[in-house]
Amino acid sequence: MVGGFRYRRSRVADATDKAREEFFSEAQEIVEGLSRDLLALDGLAQRGQASPELVNDVFRAVHTLKGLAGLFGATRMATLSHDLEEVLDDLRLGRVELTREVLDLLFRALDVYGQLLTLERAPDESLFGVVDEFLADLSKRVRRRAPPEARASAAYDLDPGLLAVLTEYEEHRLRTCVASGFSLFRVRARFNLLTIDEELEALKTRAKPLGEIVTYLPTGDGGDAESIDLELLLASREEFPVIAARLASERVSVEEVDRRRDPTDAPPRSLREGAALARDHEGAEEPAAEGGAAGLSLRSVSQTVRVDIRKLDSLMNVVGELSIVRSTLARITERVRSNPGLRELGFELYRLQRSFERHLGEVQDGILEVRMVPIGQIFDKLGRVVRQASREAGKQVSLVITGAETEVDKLIVEELSDPLMHMVRNAIDHGIEPVNDRARVGKPEVGTIAINAFQKGSHVLLEIEDDGRGIDRARVREIALSRGILDQTGAAELDDRGLLGLIFLPGFSTKGAVDMLAGRGVGMDVVKTNISRLGGVIDVQSEPGIGTKMTITLPITLAILSSLLVEAGGQSFAVPLSAVEEALAYDAGTSRVVDAREVMTLRGASLPLVHLDALLGLRARARGRGRYVLVVSAGTRRLGVVVDHLEGQQDIVIKPLGRSLASVRGFAGAAQLGDQRVGLVLDAPALIDEVLASGEARKAEPRAKDVASSP
Repeated sequence: MVGGFRYRRSRVADATDKAREEFFSEAQEIVEGLSRDLLALDGLAQRGQASPELVNDVFRAVHTLKGLAGLFGATRMATLSHDLEEVLDDLRLGRVELTREVLDLLFRALDVYGQLLTLERAPDESLFGVVDEFLADLSKRVRRRAPPEARASAAYDLDPGLLAVLTEYEEHRLRTCVASGFSLFRVRARFNLLTIDEELEALKTRAKPLGEIVTYLPTGDGGDAESIDLELLLASREEFPVIAARLASERVSVEEVDRRRDPTDAPPRSLREGAALARDHEGAEEPAAEGGAAGLSLRSVSQTVRVDIRKLDSLMNVVGELSIVRSTLARITERVRSNPGLRELGFELYRLQRSFERHLGEVQDGILEVRMVPIGQIFDKLGRVVRQASREAGKQVSLVITGAETEVDKLIVEELSDPLMHMVRNAIDHGIEPVNDRARVGKPEVGTIAINAFQKGSHVLLEIEDDGRGIDRARVREIALSRGILDQTGAAELDDRGLLGLIFLPGFSTKGAVDMLAGRGVGMDVVKTNISRLGGVIDVQSEPGIGTKMTITLPITLAILSSLLVEAGGQSFAVPLSAVEEALAYDAGTSRVVDAREVMTLRGASLPLVHLDALLGLRARARGRGRYVLVVSAGTRRLGVVVDHLEGQQDIVIKPLGRSLASVRGFAGAAQLGDQRVGLVLDAPALIDEVLASGEARKAEPRAKDVASSP
């Protein structure tokens, strides 16, 4: 009994943990949706436009959050949602005007929601006061106004029964539409009970461009055991023929609502006239397809499930282990097939091995596909950063995004959030000029930050570009000299790329004063470090007076990599194939020394060389022929890595080196290479930095050879 009790208790605890994880996932999705809606509202407000539907969507989302928080005991989140819901209710009912101040408060609420979700995981009493401070601000700043008293029924001949069942919000929208000069239309439709959701959504989709659906209600008559009649009240500026042509069909009728008029006025146009006009109107749409199921179904409409990324990581680790089994099986198969006495067994093993490889590849591809998410997930958050940072800096900035649908590994997307935020804030602070300065040089008052994402081979490229003042080279050189980063000789020899690269050094800042955005010397070095940890590289281009463009090159996924196994100094290493351009034979007689660095000529261009065994402090074999040069690249930079042998290609799963070696540059991690061997995975961008960076600008960090030579 005791054991059974413990088992049941464990099952209950597991269920509770899973439910809380579901709560966090769903709450985060709702907050991200709120962010998108508020950004859309802000954009409309800047153009002097409004969207009651968006305001209502925000209200419903906050209402959902309130119920969700109450269900899981998140009391502070429930309190915030309740008070915010009241403000949004006043907003959608016209009691509160959607001003910039109100929008600022709503955006602050998003930040508070994010903090509360974090605190629900790891409570910190010192931060709970943020919510109380925000709620006090909310009630103090938002001022109500009295709604208009005019009744909607005064202008239109509406059924009193319909007016009696309208919600307060629906009556407000009806009153607003009538006051704005909209015409009203009754749209009556018959829906199959089994497919009513799909059919109603299809009708609403067709009606939405025409105006605003004030309400939809069952008619109380018509229909049968398998169908139901609904009546939609549509407010629109369009003429009746247009409405009828777009909506009327065999199962949908349209009637214009009669205004209160004199007896001499023409009668309202009816549903039959609407259907006739629809048949005659060129380009009229087909009615929605009818459902034909015989009985009710309990199946869910959704075909998606949420999966914890840690579970996918665990599955990917299993796939990595199976990849090693595959390699071992391949070697055993070759040994058996080479034995004349076991030829038949060898062929049987070969067929088994090929089948195993095919199915393993399908599993691997499937897991990788599940891990991929649109990079636009972080672009939505950047919109809020631009809005807030531009306000703090007193500048006008527009964010333009393309390629949001480009897919990247979920873990890479999460790790990119902070670097991109730093870059955007840096562009606003250092790049975009104040309005007066822009007007003086003939630029538009509103500065632009453009973010473009696209896939290139096995990499994803992110371009972050602004139309600001550009990077002041003279100022960068002056700071580098004053801080001892460069001496006069080094400054004179440094090319433009090297000079721009100085902005990524720790503590380097061209801003004289510290403010809310920048000036602390923290930011761009963090950007480069975080991107390097993802196996990526960042390049910068800048034109004075025109702007700055930063390009980030990242692998699509870090979960499993196709790699080339090489040997240097008696040890095996893995090099991600995504970083390898080509491999060629090394001939010491064709290389030369330029500025104390060995180089070779490859298709008319000089290629710097580095011997991997010498770089890592390993036992070197005799120099001569029989070695190979791997041409590796990171962005636009290339390096030739000289190795002893090429061992072949293998898919690997990278394992982290551990906390004690996490700061060591040169390696992306470790992987099992087969035959129970463990090899280090080379980090091509870090190696290129290590070799090509000037001695003065090189970071004082542990070198890669410290790991390679350790027992």
